[in-house]
Amino acid sequence: MFDRGVFETPEEHIGLKRPEAPVMYFAPRVLREQADRFCRGFRGQVTFAVKANPAPEVLENLVAAGLSGFDVASPEEIAQVRAASATADLHYNNPVRSRAEIAVGKAARVRSWSVDDLAELVKLGAPQHAAEEVAVRFKLPVKGAHYDFGAKFGATPAEAVVILQAVAAAGYRPALTFHPGTQCDSPDAWVQYIRAAAEIAQQACVTPERLNVGGGFASHRSGMPPDLERVFQEIDLAVRQAFELPPALVCEPGRAMVAESFSLLACVKAIRADGTVFLNDGIYGGFAEWRDISATDRVSCLTARGALKEGGERPQTVFGPTCDSLDCLPKPVSLPEGLEEGDYLLFAGMGAYSLAIATRFNGYGVRDVITVKRL
Repeated sequence: MFDRGVFETPEEHIGLKRPEAPVMYFAPRVLREQADRFCRGFRGQVTFAVKANPAPEVLENLVAAGLSGFDVASPEEIAQVRAASATADLHYNNPVRSRAEIAVGKAARVRSWSVDDLAELVKLGAPQHAAEEVAVRFKLPVKGAHYDFGAKFGATPAEAVVILQAVAAAGYRPALTFHPGTQCDSPDAWVQYIRAAAEIAQQACVTPERLNVGGGFASHRSGMPPDLERVFQEIDLAVRQAFELPPALVCEPGRAMVAESFSLLACVKAIRADGTVFLNDGIYGGFAEWRDISATDRVSCLTARGALKEGGERPQTVFGPTCDSLDCLPKPVSLPEGLEEGDYLLFAGMGAYSLAIATRFNGYGVRDVITVKRL
């Protein structure tokens, strides 16, 4: 007999508990397998972008899986990582920090900082340990992501040349970094950024010790799963072709690392005569990110006993449980025509940002994270 705090599958838990509130199911084995996939396929240090899912069980399992670094964006995330590991590298890659936040990072012995402006480099002061690195973040008008990270952060290539020279002069280990955007399906964005990084280094007459190729790796939301191995191979090839002396590599996956290890369960509260569906979770909860990027179509319908419910499907409007009329999934969801009140919908690939940015508006939202052996 296994511990009844850990269930074999979500279906088993549903059949035994019939949860009334939304539930997030977490499969540690899936997370560890994805971490191993990155560590085997990517030629460099793999770090996890904590912002995607800072849950203690996520960080602890990634440490156990062998990840040696974490991308943090605040003192709170530093504390969360340190609770899981006293020795993991901290990469503080939010390029705009207050002096108080910098002091916390210095005290925690941050391994790598990113900057995109000379004033932010000045704020950092002198390096406090020999391994301390500053990566200059630059941006390009590159397409291929669901939204552009260069709208907020990143120096132009010409600005990056000047900043990189200043980093080397300040005594920090010089590096370059970029972020191609979120949910990138093709390696083309990385290739363009890598070529630009080589040009910046050449113009600055500074040899970067490392190149952080950011996140942006796609998770499986619909259709065929992303070919991450192809992206890894193209990154490696582009670096070897662009640089005479290739720098060590770093990546910082968030979404692609954690998404597949969680599934979100929502219950059908009501169905109107026109087919409109009301769930016990919505845009203010686990579906918050659906307002900004494409929704997943990886949805299964289960009865109250946890049995799969099949049949002809049709697109249906889906509302969340709050009193706000904006609480509506952005696109109709294809659901079985025989869907009934009390049925459950299980959404796969929901580990990224669903818990991190969910609110408790009107008192709704996920209360329980249930560990399962498989999803």
